[in-house]
Amino acid sequence: MTFNHALAGRRTALLARAEIIQQIRRIFIEGGYLEVETPLRIPAPAPEAHIDAVPAHGWFLHTSPELCMKRLLAAGYERVFQLCRCWRDAERGRFHLPEFTMLEWYRTGTDYMGLMEDCEALVRGVAAAIGLGNGITYRGRKIDASGRWERISVREAYRRFGGMSMETAMEQDRFDEVMVNEIEPMLGLERPAFLYDYPAERGALARLKEEDRSVAERFELYIGGVEIANAFSELVNAGEQQIRFTQEAAFRESAGKAPYPFPAKFIAELPHMPTAAGIALGIDRLIMVLLDKGAIDEVVAFSPEDL
Repeated sequence: MTFNHALAGRRTALLARAEIIQQIRRIFIEGGYLEVETPLRIPAPAPEAHIDAVPAHGWFLHTSPELCMKRLLAAGYERVFQLCRCWRDAERGRFHLPEFTMLEWYRTGTDYMGLMEDCEALVRGVAAAIGLGNGITYRGRKIDASGRWERISVREAYRRFGGMSMETAMEQDRFDEVMVNEIEPMLGLERPAFLYDYPAERGALARLKEEDRSVAERFELYIGGVEIANAFSELVNAGEQQIRFTQEAAFRESAGKAPYPFPAKFIAELPHMPTAAGIALGIDRLIMVLLDKGAIDEVVAFSPEDL
């Protein structure tokens, strides 16, 4: 039998991964959160145009536990978190795996700004647990995780790095292209950065900003140019959410993608959901950055190619 040197070489990373995950659980449990487990196989994922779910015997492997966790908020739970496996079809690369580990947490009575403070405390806590303190070294850069992290709006990021306005990028259908190629590599290089207030058209399940309805209360966290997390002030208006789902379903159809069943139970329960905010954080990517690894493959026990 051939000895697998690649798997053996990941021992140090996997030991650190275990400590990071244990520390995450400690932080949330001490913070009064309930750890939950929601089904991995669901009848109807959120109809997102750019994310494809994996079919599983007539249902789908979830791309995120988001819908089920929000239903828990609607049922009266105030603070919940979950560490789980998620699946997204045809996603593979240095920062992507088709099966990956997600951390999601939701709490009532706050908004996306409150979750920024949660992220700062969480990352500092896990960095300290593996002996990094407040200094993260990634790809030759020293990133200072102490103090208040950078907050930069999408509008300002386009002005500073994109070579055009956010509005122009949307009008020319170049938002994703400019974001990936010009803006993201510039974020979080000296200290972690929150990119916030996305165009309303990219609001997904986030509520629109009351004082500026052209943007949604959504942020993404970047460390060393790598996207780590995506967060919302949650939209609790069922009518508006249904319209967005219908629009996303139309986008999927226009792109020739398979339609999903409508998540009717989620929409029916949404009016009972209180003011809340939620976030999805990619565990594999966070560990990759904290351990200064070149690819996500180096911080998981098995990549698809190992199987």
